[in-house]
Amino acid sequence: MSSGMQKSIHEDERAGAEISYGAEECYRRIVKLLLDSGFPKELLPLKELEEFGYVCKTGFAWMKQKAPYEHYFTETKTLVSYGTEVTAYVEKGKMKKISGIKGKQLFLWVPTVEISIEDRDRKKIYFKGPVGIGKSYPITIFMTDEEKEKAKK
Repeated sequence: MSSGMQKSIHEDERAGAEISYGAEECYRRIVKLLLDSGFPKELLPLKELEEFGYVCKTGFAWMKQKAPYEHYFTETKTLVSYGTEVTAYVEKGKMKKISGIKGKQLFLWVPTVEISIEDRDRKKIYFKGPVGIGKSYPITIFMTDEEKEKAKK
């Protein structure tokens, strides 16, 4: 897929979905999905959300925002771009078949196709690109201060 193209959601993927609208409700639902799946809250720092959908049966989730958003993760020194539409299949400790997220590595934008919790101790999070190569980071980088405090206990 070229950097300008995004896969659009097919009706069959949306079947049976719970759909929310509005920035606050969508953000609340995304945070709940992240936490229920074992991910930290700051993993998807999306802005100006308009729609969130989740199909419990398949794990398919989508998030729509008004405009693409770029977020700089200071600790990883990585600029991440979130498209107007982000989709993934979410399960405990893993997001697969991701579309709409890419990170800038040197001078190239590299799509992220999978994110997973790497070890049993939940201390690392792994981001995989389309050719199977990826990078691990401490999971605390993507945690809120509140989550970091809970993790210490």
